[in-house]
Amino acid sequence: METDAGEIITPQAFKIRSLLALFCMHAGHAISPTRLISDLWAGTPPRTAATALQVYVSKLRGQFTQAGASPNLITTTASGYTMRFDDHCLDLLLFESRAARAQQSIHIDRPQESARLLSESLMLWRGPALADVRTTPALEGYAQQLDERRNALHEQRLTLELRLGRHSQLIGELYGLAQEHPMWETVHACLMIALYRSGRIPECLTAYQRIRKTLHEELGMEPCSRLHNLHRAILAREPWLDDHTRPLSMAYAS
Repeated sequence: METDAGEIITPQAFKIRSLLALFCMHAGHAISPTRLISDLWAGTPPRTAATALQVYVSKLRGQFTQAGASPNLITTTASGYTMRFDDHCLDLLLFESRAARAQQSIHIDRPQESARLLSESLMLWRGPALADVRTTPALEGYAQQLDERRNALHEQRLTLELRLGRHSQLIGELYGLAQEHPMWETVHACLMIALYRSGRIPECLTAYQRIRKTLHEELGMEPCSRLHNLHRAILAREPWLDDHTRPLSMAYAS
């Protein structure tokens, strides 16, 4: 939680942080105490779980008050607890809103606007989703869904940036992503194309050999057909490699 003055306030107790994460995942929707108890204690709650939950909710409301927000962000109804963000911003909601606008721009073929909106969406992230609370199956499941959503949008943005001819500006970022995700084949494909279009062909071929070695050592398998086709095209210096307007999905199939 961030105050109006920019101060970050984080609940210290693990269960309260987990509860806040669950509320954020279900923002605007009621969650029953039974569901919260099951998610917080991974299906094996103690006998005092109902009382403990009430205490956690009370303490979380106190944290909201400390941050300058209304404790009534969390309301209690017959259906359970509901967290609403009528006058407050939640990064998750901002992320989804900008991502949805980006998809609309993609649909009407506005690549510059789409790339900008996707960049704004991804800049809201500060690491893996729910990084410090994903120790229960429920929170791990929510976190994986968000991470996959982020990865899909990241791939969209990278391919849009390449389409816009911004390959040179992407290289540093792509090297970082390739190091962080050594078996993410789409990232390596984008890195290879960015390097090729920047005239750095030896590095481009080295990038392919690096992921090929990683996949072989870690999984005992070869790169996918897309990467294999891309590598073959680079060796042959096929003309489409310099065509920014050609969709990468078509390029991979060449």
